[in-house]
Amino acid sequence: MEGFLNLNKPPGMTSHDCVSRIRRLLRTKRVGHGGTLDPAATGVLPIAIGKATRLLQYLRQDKAYQATVRLGITTTTDDLEGETVTSAAVPQLTREQVAAQLPQFLGKISQIPPAYSAIQVQGKRLYDLARAGETIEVPSRVVEVHNIQVLEWREGDFPEIDLAIACGPGTYIRALARDLGAVLQTGGTLAHLTRTESCGLPLKESLTFEDIETQTSQGTFQLIPPATVLAHLSQIPLNSNDGRRWCQGQRIPLAELREIVPPVRIYAEDGTFLGISEIESTDSDWVLVPKMVFEPDFGKDEGRSLS
Repeated sequence: MEGFLNLNKPPGMTSHDCVSRIRRLLRTKRVGHGGTLDPAATGVLPIAIGKATRLLQYLRQDKAYQATVRLGITTTTDDLEGETVTSAAVPQLTREQVAAQLPQFLGKISQIPPAYSAIQVQGKRLYDLARAGETIEVPSRVVEVHNIQVLEWREGDFPEIDLAIACGPGTYIRALARDLGAVLQTGGTLAHLTRTESCGLPLKESLTFEDIETQTSQGTFQLIPPATVLAHLSQIPLNSNDGRRWCQGQRIPLAELREIVPPVRIYAEDGTFLGISEIESTDSDWVLVPKMVFEPDFGKDEGRSLS
């Protein structure tokens, strides 16, 4: 059992909890996930099974979310899971005032991650330091937000705005909610978060735990093949001899590599996915350099017959 699973994570579970449950459901130990979701958040959590766990680093990194930001309050965790730090009603705030501030969060921006996050500082997780009562300066980092769209506005003493957000890796939507409240001078926190796409996997095609249980009991459950989630990478087919040599760790020279952006997917002539390769230039040629061999036994029998 090797491939990917588009899991619709329920609220109240950590990403590690989800991995543990998948191990039990599918009766396999080799399971990993492609991007942490906070326990309160829901939505797409890419899961890798078997050898596919080694491919997680090559998946698409962009993500998309639907977020609800509540204005007028701040919390210790930058979402409603934390303790309230400040609270002041802002019934006068309008949708237009909020929307006018959103463009400054587009593109490459500097962002300070929430104090309660899994980022390591001085060898320790920020949430462990925060829970221990330690105050530490969290370093900022550059993230990229591709698009922000206003979906809905609900007025009131503590108005809420629903946003559709497309962003690059490492972007904290909790931090964006906090910073939006800061520029509005009202305070803001994340009230709800659903990840609608991750690693190219959309929410509409995701499976709940109940779906997985039903499909496994009926014998209809199938994993997503690597080719589907790696479709953003260029593909290079190799003949039988070169495919066997590549799987053995040998470098394969190919003149047409000059115009191809690595990393690339390597396939055999019969369509078998062999793994991931980098491309390097030499004094006389361009060569495929194996980085992750998915089928190490490919061509072994053929190799014996040829020797």
